[in-house]
Amino acid sequence: MAIDPATGDLVMGDNDYRRGDSRCVAAYSRNGGRTWSDSEVPTGFTRGDAFGAAREYWQGAGDPSVAADTRGNFYFSCLQFNRGQPTTPVADASSAIYLYRSTGNAGASWNFPGRAVVENPDVDATSGVLEDKELLAVDNHRRSPFRDRVYVTWTEFAADGTAYIWSRASADYGESFGPRVLVSGASPACTNTFDLPTPNGPCNENQFSQPFVGPDGDLYVAWSNFNSAAEPPGPEVDQPAGSTRAAQEPEEPGEEEGENAYQVLLARSTDGGASFGPPVKVSDYNDLPDCETYQDGAGAGSSCVPEKGGSANSFFRAANYPVGAVDPTDPDRVVVTFGSYINRHSNEDNGCVPAGFSEETGNPLYEGVKTVGACNNDILISVSDDGGASFSGGDSDVRELPSATSAIRQRTTDQWFQWAAFTRDGRLATSYYDRQYGDDELTGWSDFSLSGSRGLRHFGVTRVTSSSMPPPTQFAGGFFGDYTGLAADRVAYPAWSDTRNPAPVLCPGTGTPGHPPRLCVTPAPNAPYNNDQEIYVAAVPVPSG
Repeated sequence: MAIDPATGDLVMGDNDYRRGDSRCVAAYSRNGGRTWSDSEVPTGFTRGDAFGAAREYWQGAGDPSVAADTRGNFYFSCLQFNRGQPTTPVADASSAIYLYRSTGNAGASWNFPGRAVVENPDVDATSGVLEDKELLAVDNHRRSPFRDRVYVTWTEFAADGTAYIWSRASADYGESFGPRVLVSGASPACTNTFDLPTPNGPCNENQFSQPFVGPDGDLYVAWSNFNSAAEPPGPEVDQPAGSTRAAQEPEEPGEEEGENAYQVLLARSTDGGASFGPPVKVSDYNDLPDCETYQDGAGAGSSCVPEKGGSANSFFRAANYPVGAVDPTDPDRVVVTFGSYINRHSNEDNGCVPAGFSEETGNPLYEGVKTVGACNNDILISVSDDGGASFSGGDSDVRELPSATSAIRQRTTDQWFQWAAFTRDGRLATSYYDRQYGDDELTGWSDFSLSGSRGLRHFGVTRVTSSSMPPPTQFAGGFFGDYTGLAADRVAYPAWSDTRNPAPVLCPGTGTPGHPPRLCVTPAPNAPYNNDQEIYVAAVPVPSG
């Protein structure tokens, strides 16, 4: 989500499956988010100069990111990829990241072709490289020495098993980009390289980078790093077209007991993205638990957010990640939010104990996952008051950090997939999925909430959804996106994927000879709920805490 503070125009991006495989789609609003119109981002093909033909056609696209500059332009970045064999009959497994710009109409149309940020031609599926999880930032501060500079960061998964964070910058409104620059450089916090090569330093396992810019023009990138753990993270399948429930017996937690924390790192650039200082530790964090262990074999290979009841409804893949922002009233105050399954409300005293990693998937295990009042995911805050040189969570136990989700019922329930932004007067807004309402904690249903604070110690909480949302059923229930969005100016504009609208399906007994097709909301009485995943947006005043 992005906002032009001069006009109030809003633009957002989302993964969209209305034409089959995942695509990057934009939407725009000219009336404060009350109504929206879709706009087409031309991602179907690009010039194929790097791919050995006039055109390179793309099967899938996702991970959209949007931003606005100070001159009325909006920018949209998108990961575009081909799935290769055996998913398709075509070997091509190329991936690329492109940037699109909307000039003069606030997101109603986008330039074609997209400008290449990085292209990995892999038409024979031999490179073993995937460019992934790109996000975008624009320096939209009028007094910045790098005003309107465009930054894109991403992860490059290499054939040697490494995953470094890279960045490129554009000084000409996204028309071209300078050389790529390593973000995830060497840090003493990276203690385990997993016997993998280290061509760009010991921090060789990274993901979920997010760039953001301060009012003085300093560029920050926060990301998840796994070189602090005993095991690398479990696999993440990018943008699945569907998911199946694994028919495996769940392993017993605690087979490999011990700490299983990862860490958030941050690097700063003071020269417009030309170089980055060494990574600084923001905090440790604990990722969400291995899904198939606790959800009757569901969600094979990924983590998820298990409900506390006896059911196994909640098995969409999920992960914790960092989101940062700089206080517009104080450029030295840098705040990073992130989820953690171990926190001040979820710790050994409550019966939530880290128990190592799953031998099958590499994802974290815990005692107390399905116990009411024990494990729960919180959105935590780590603060720097010296321009990102050090953070309050850098040498603190994650159990001691303040939480943006500290309302009474949030202390024993899960919150995840957050985003964060400052209002123009310095209030931090953080939005997220939330299971504090009704019996969400037991059923795997969820709501959406917004927390706000002026002093970053006490947070007020507003319920954004008017009723709870059932677990997703699209993609066989295994995919609910990877993150949410939020823009803030005077108020906050959170965006989320909502499942409350039922999906029409073919009524039983219709679509057969003599019985024309007829749509039903559910296939039969007492049948499982079927729902669409649709994007919702709200305009919400930000609590001061």
